[in-house]
Amino acid sequence: MQVSSSVAACTCMSGFGPFIRRSSISVTSRFLDDIISIRPRTTPPPIQSYRRSTTTARLPHRRSFCFRSLGKFPRQSSCMGAPKPGDRPHVSGRRTGAGTATMAPPSKFEVRGYSEHKSPKPASPSASIVLISPSNEILLLHRVRTSSAFPSAHVFPGGNLEASDGPLPSDPQDVNRHIDSVAYRTGAIRELFEETGILLARSSREAGSLLAVSKEQRKGGREAVHQGKLTLADWLKSVSPSAVLDTNRLIPFTHWVTPPNVPKRFTTQMYLYFVDRAESGNPSVHATGDEVETMAPEWRRASDWLDRARSGEVILFPPQFLLLYLISGILDRGLVGQGRQEEDETAVVAKRDELRRKIEGEGWTNKFISPIGLQFGREDGRTVLALDKPGPELKGSGLKGDSEYVVLVKFRKEGPRQLDVALRKDVLRDERELKAQKQKGKL
Repeated sequence: MQVSSSVAACTCMSGFGPFIRRSSISVTSRFLDDIISIRPRTTPPPIQSYRRSTTTARLPHRRSFCFRSLGKFPRQSSCMGAPKPGDRPHVSGRRTGAGTATMAPPSKFEVRGYSEHKSPKPASPSASIVLISPSNEILLLHRVRTSSAFPSAHVFPGGNLEASDGPLPSDPQDVNRHIDSVAYRTGAIRELFEETGILLARSSREAGSLLAVSKEQRKGGREAVHQGKLTLADWLKSVSPSAVLDTNRLIPFTHWVTPPNVPKRFTTQMYLYFVDRAESGNPSVHATGDEVETMAPEWRRASDWLDRARSGEVILFPPQFLLLYLISGILDRGLVGQGRQEEDETAVVAKRDELRRKIEGEGWTNKFISPIGLQFGREDGRTVLALDKPGPELKGSGLKGDSEYVVLVKFRKEGPRQLDVALRKDVLRDERELKAQKQKGKL
């Protein structure tokens, strides 16, 4: 199994984990792992001279998606929770920078947006699954600190595609290399199996339930596939000659592309998969750690994962936070507190159908996102990431990201913190209002 070690899902930021070298600190993620590089400056500029131009005065002219060290962290405001869908997002903290009359203390690292790169590294195809349990909980894996991708982060199962998953165009500029295909679907299910032991397969295309395979048999197959002794297809045939992977039930749920200025780049297809209520007793959907890259898998409500990220208990990356936010607004609606009662089957199925309609109706099955900095230097130290660009390989293809939402995030050494989701129009409106107030105050 190959592991994504770049910005894969800032999915692409599916997970950022810092690793320190003599001259740089790079933040990595399973999908967007290497979207961001952190370059310490030896002498932080004084706050009074803080302008965007100062960050490029001593560096080559390049708008890269990177952090510039600007001194010690100022006292920060508390983290805000993401607004509920339908509510106006609470976008606190003044935005500073070009066009503002008064400069707020800068955060330690400033994230810059990227421009076109003349020769970006090819983006490696990878895939990931957002798995939903029979009770509408979400599976995340806690990656160990020594992992090559997302150390100490909680991530969706997934990783790089392999040749055995299926053919893809070799030309990085070929749109078909980046869109949903059998290769991406096979790779997503294979990675899920290798990392968790969960097997999404059926005895035949017409079978009404998943193939039941014992824990011991899956363990042997998992090790053989992981070590490259067998392909997943060959192992599956040895279990049941007519068995097939359950690729048809995977629902595309955004695609993330690493920005062009990063050495290791990924093009990552995300999928949603609903485990049927009838599969509760099937051993094939019981997860166990792989004892190689991850710690114990854990099922929680999407809202629980968001709450734990806000409180600092876990590290989530912007792609994960955004997708969990979208899921939580439907699957966790009406559930209050830690002692939540389990919903009846009618309610569970109804919410699943509603979530599927939202994903398909609002175009989340076909949104290609390559995060780019929209606002910097906010008083709360956070950066606003725009999600509307599809990445350099897809420029002119007609494929687009999402122009409605933005993600607010504060990048720290250990990974992203203080994540929030807001409507782009509200963030831009607040910026205009703040600018108008400052201009009025100067008169």
